Amino acid sequence: MDNLSQPARPLTFARHLRETLRLGLPLAGSSIAQFSLHVVNTAMVGWYGVVQQGALVIAASSFFILFVVGSGFARAVMPLAASARARGDDTELRRAARMGLWLSIGFGLLVYPIFWFAGPIMLALGQKPEVAAEAQYYLRIAGLGMVPTLGVAVLQAWLAALGRTQIVLWVTVAAVVVNIIVNWFLIFGNGGAPEMGVGGAGVATLVVQVFSLLGLGLYAGLLPALRQFQLFRRFWRIDVAALREVWRLGLPIGLTGLAESGLFQASALMMGWIGTRQLAAHGIALEITALAFMCHVGLSNAATIRVAEASGRADPAGIRLASGAALLISFLVAVVVIIVFLSVPELLVRQFLDLEKPGSDFVLQFGMTLLALAALFQLADAMQVMALGLLRGIQDTAVPMWLATMSYWVIGIPVSYVLAFPLGFGGVGLWSGLVIGLVGAAVSLMIRFWRLAPKPGVAGKAAL
Repeated sequence: MDNLSQPARPLTFARHLRETLRLGLPLAGSSIAQFSLHVVNTAMVGWYGVVQQGALVIAASSFFILFVVGSGFARAVMPLAASARARGDDTELRRAARMGLWLSIGFGLLVYPIFWFAGPIMLALGQKPEVAAEAQYYLRIAGLGMVPTLGVAVLQAWLAALGRTQIVLWVTVAAVVVNIIVNWFLIFGNGGAPEMGVGGAGVATLVVQVFSLLGLGLYAGLLPALRQFQLFRRFWRIDVAALREVWRLGLPIGLTGLAESGLFQASALMMGWIGTRQLAAHGIALEITALAFMCHVGLSNAATIRVAEASGRADPAGIRLASGAALLISFLVAVVVIIVFLSVPELLVRQFLDLEKPGSDFVLQFGMTLLALAALFQLADAMQVMALGLLRGIQDTAVPMWLATMSYWVIGIPVSYVLAFPLGFGGVGLWSGLVIGLVGAAVSLMIRFWRLAPKPGVAGKAAL
């Protein structure tokens, strides 16, 4: 169990870099693979029909927003488990994951009626009847996967806290393959399977999440090196203290994610007011930037684990070295992304367009402009998600929720609106407002972390 043991002597900065990369690269790959599930579904349903694709985009966005809120409990498990591991507290390590699973199951069951009645909800929000019907068809099936989806997130967090990031990556990659195969059969009715259209994508989503839950659950429960933790033994027994702690950390994390995802949903709505072609370019640019952002999400999770481990050891110097290593790696990734966005924007945007269709030239040019603006906010976007990860490592989530929400919604959205409409800068102004909001979040969150992070020589536990 060499990967579960803790080093007896302080780590150098170079060692912190290596350890962060060891955790972060598989987690970044897993985040990219997870994002590709969405891309695959959108593309394959798009081959089936335009109405179905539009319905899937709306339905998947609705599913994702609720998932973001529920996944806060999984993200809370990560620092709790990593800190417990560093202290050698196997009981707390097990309890955090179990209560994370309890809360995830409860949340998934609680929100399923929203999926079942998605049609009337979509109609009330102004969607066309055919789109609302297809969205409901998808969500009634895919919504059954919310419980296993959140369960997967908890197990991923727990295994990552134990340094088992490779299994998280490979199960996610396998899930992408399973998703493509099930989609091929059930969306189009290939191989004698029923032709289900967007419902086939819903079944594929459900199958993938159950497959992932079984894979990770069997690994966590049966691997000899992990049996000592007895994760599922007497699973039905409640631990009120652990449940309260996961809730305390997890709810603000989920609401922070809701505020951030809502920021980009609102930006899409406002871009739609400007024009259909501008909205198409906006969607393409966001897909590209989201793919790059997944790298920082993985690194942020690695930073949470590394800081939480140092916190569990009451190692202030380790907290600062681990933080510096994670920020340096994230900065270098952001620089590479900026270079790519500025050097080959046309190549990136063209992958999402059929240039034979009318209006595609405008979408291409405007998409390239938005990618240039995306290059501007790469550093800020990376810094804000890294700061959130670092703060979770020291178990500080409530105040960061308010700082992030204020930056996104009190600064970002109003500035975007003013620049886009009253001042007449259109889509460029809208994205410039996003940049300002992300900068506000990055600066305020990073200041809070460095103020809370204990200085070397200060005794006591760092989890504040």
